[in-house]
Amino acid sequence: MTNVVVPAAAAGQRLDRFLAAVGEIGSRAAAERLLSDGRVLVDGLKRPKSHKLEGGEVLEVELPDRKESTLVPEDLRLDIPYEDEHLLVVDKPAGVAVHPSAGHGAGTLVHGLLGRAVAGGEDSTRPGIVHRLDRDTSGLLIVARSEEAHRRLQRMIGRREVEREYLALVRGRPKSHRGRIEAAIGRDRNDPTRVSVDTATPREAASQFEVAELLAAHALLLVHLETGRTHQIRVHLGAIDLPVAGDPVYGVPGDLGLERQFLHAARLTFTHPFTSAGVEVKSPLPPDLAAALERARG
Repeated sequence: MTNVVVPAAAAGQRLDRFLAAVGEIGSRAAAERLLSDGRVLVDGLKRPKSHKLEGGEVLEVELPDRKESTLVPEDLRLDIPYEDEHLLVVDKPAGVAVHPSAGHGAGTLVHGLLGRAVAGGEDSTRPGIVHRLDRDTSGLLIVARSEEAHRRLQRMIGRREVEREYLALVRGRPKSHRGRIEAAIGRDRNDPTRVSVDTATPREAASQFEVAELLAAHALLLVHLETGRTHQIRVHLGAIDLPVAGDPVYGVPGDLGLERQFLHAARLTFTHPFTSAGVEVKSPLPPDLAAALERARG
């Protein structure tokens, strides 16, 4: 049990937002889980996440026990374009899941990173992971090397302080050079294996795009995430009639000979959470996407 005294300066804050900034908790999602599990008392009483604090309250927080990881490191020969004592940036290849899940018990990015001192987070199967990419999306991911680095990076992503730029090749031509898509998404009403704008469980989502190159039947877009929902870019672009080339679920399967979606996390920029130095990491298009782009140009 951890006790936290609410300072006077926090008067008026929502309970969940205050908890998210507590070092041992570190994220809004973790705070909401604690509240929904009844692990937080405010002056001895359970309160909803929207409860407004007055300052001076004593919060009793029961933190869950952390499980030791049972994962075994694997040699995946990963490309690490940036690393220091606090974090690293990995260039994930397509076809590799980020972390273990049903059907992916081995060969994940986490398995390949275990020998690189990654750490942090509540889930022992996802040490150091602060954001994700779809299995068949390639490109850059930030990974933490300590609990404190994990907390700081999650806060930065929650505050949209990490700029994530993607390259997406779409079938069709946008109506304008730049655009913003703001549409809530969630599990599709009729097919729970898909994400959709037609959902009974909407979560706010916003993406921005600009045209990098116009082609005969396609457009190469630079896409920036404002939020990071599952399949967000693929769903958002499909919703405005710009389906992603090669996407077998939301786009144009097999387009340009592609065996996966043309979506690549090409650039990450952020202020280092410990040194305050600016960090920018870029990743070139992998060979399969570069070849597809040349076919689209031809």
